[in-house]
Amino acid sequence: MVGTENLKRILDQICRDKGIDKTLLIDAIEEAVRSAVRKKYGSRRDIEVQFNEELGEVEVFQYRTVMEEVFDEETEISLEDARKLDPEIELEDDLGEKLPNIADLGRIAAQSAKQVIIHRMRDAEREVIFEMFRDREGSIVNGIVQRFERGNMIVNLGRTDAILPREGQIPKRSFKQGDRIRAYLQEVRQDSRDSQLVLSRTCNEFLAKLFEMEVPEIAEGIVKIMGCSREPGFRAKIAVSSIESDVDPVGACVGLKGSRVQNVVQELQGERIDIVPWSPDPAKYVYNALAPAEVSMVIVDEENKLLLVVVPDDQLSLAIGRQGQNVRLASRLMSWRIDVKSEQRYANLENKGYRSLVVVEGVDEGLADRLFAAGIVTAAQLAETDPEVIATAGRIGEQQAEEIKTLAAAVPVELSEPEAEVAEPVDEVVSENVSPDQVVPEVKGAEQAEEETEIDEGEAGAS
Repeated sequence: MVGTENLKRILDQICRDKGIDKTLLIDAIEEAVRSAVRKKYGSRRDIEVQFNEELGEVEVFQYRTVMEEVFDEETEISLEDARKLDPEIELEDDLGEKLPNIADLGRIAAQSAKQVIIHRMRDAEREVIFEMFRDREGSIVNGIVQRFERGNMIVNLGRTDAILPREGQIPKRSFKQGDRIRAYLQEVRQDSRDSQLVLSRTCNEFLAKLFEMEVPEIAEGIVKIMGCSREPGFRAKIAVSSIESDVDPVGACVGLKGSRVQNVVQELQGERIDIVPWSPDPAKYVYNALAPAEVSMVIVDEENKLLLVVVPDDQLSLAIGRQGQNVRLASRLMSWRIDVKSEQRYANLENKGYRSLVVVEGVDEGLADRLFAAGIVTAAQLAETDPEVIATAGRIGEQQAEEIKTLAAAVPVELSEPEAEVAEPVDEVVSENVSPDQVVPEVKGAEQAEEETEIDEGEAGAS
């Protein structure tokens, strides 16, 4: 007999604690005992293992064929010996004999049985966890921080642990062991040696779900979240719309005295959130997305999904944001390429002489701005200007100034009106294509424009 009189009670307790089907656990025990018995008595024996529910014990039976002459004691038994066990047995019958004292299977066999039981229990437990959480994938779960492993956070969800990877944690925001935490259940894995449940606090979906929990209008479907973009821990933008004209989507998300949005900000540990109204018109949408900056003009290129946004000179830093953050988030929110220009630079681009400067290799818009402001207004004039003057006006080195002067001289005179090259200056400064899958799409011209116009970072950060 394997186990004790308490085996049935132990099985019941394990099934309750782990949520494992008792049948699966019994099958695991029977398989483990079968493996252990074969290790002790040999693999050639015909062994059958059964769990006796009434007695609460595992019974092992050995089956042998009744033969008149025995050649193999492991598979055969003599008629004389067989009739001691069953008087009615006949030749060629199979006789089942219960093995006594199988509790003492030996250390190696017992260890093998233990490993089989543990393995089967883990498989069963993984299946239970998968069935329990697969319908909760894409929702917010609550847990308690258990420990940290190589930067990853292990979170206890009650019945099991989940992993919050380093990349899923908001930077510069710390939790300690025992803290309560909420996170987005990003993935439920059926087969995994590591954690089956993967959490995230940095994905856009986490922000959207937090608003859904805080705003009844979103949960009811009256207000819809049309897009999210985040730089976790710093700033986020969320676009909302309403299916009912008398419901203000932005006001519903903000709540009375900002109570609703503040609850979300608190959960995100201080992340600034811009709530903007969505619009099917990309020009109006980008006007909203770049708030609080004012927009003077928007030129839409539907085919290339490109927006040229012109803002007042004193609004450029606000529109771009610190290190290009505002325009980058707007670009990700809309999945459009966005190029922001000041009114002065846009006016310069309309000047034929200024465009001829931009044609010169090595002269970008920032350098062209400085040369143009210093009175060097065409490529031909640049080719005739002393390198020292160019270096002073453009705030560059003399060697670079000499190279630019030489290159300017090579520009044909007719390119002072270079329609083919610069008739659409937007194409020279646009960002790479932005798709919803990109984490940090580049927006060319944003940080460059910030440097070239000497924007104060502190002022930009106040935006």
